[in-house]
Amino acid sequence: MKSISFILAAFLLIIQTQLWLGKGSLPRGAQLREELAKAQSANEQARGRNAQIEAELRDLREGLEMVEEKARNELGMIKPDEIYVQVRR
Repeated sequence: MKSISFILAAFLLIIQTQLWLGKGSLPRGAQLREELAKAQSANEQARGRNAQIEAELRDLREGLEMVEEKARNELGMIKPDEIYVQVRR
């Protein structure tokens, strides 16, 4: 009976050691949660920067189209190798 109690106590000690000091220990879990929170924060900041860059890119694309349209309609400008035909109504 003493040997069974000793074996069970040894197993309990091994399990507790793994819980507090092992690869999946509680302190390691807390450290990983902290790293996850930092990574999520960095990802949110990157998403914000990406959205801002996408908005700037969209504005540049639309802005160039608007400039080109105004140059064609108001100033009669054409691109190289393009034929301009003016139709009067």
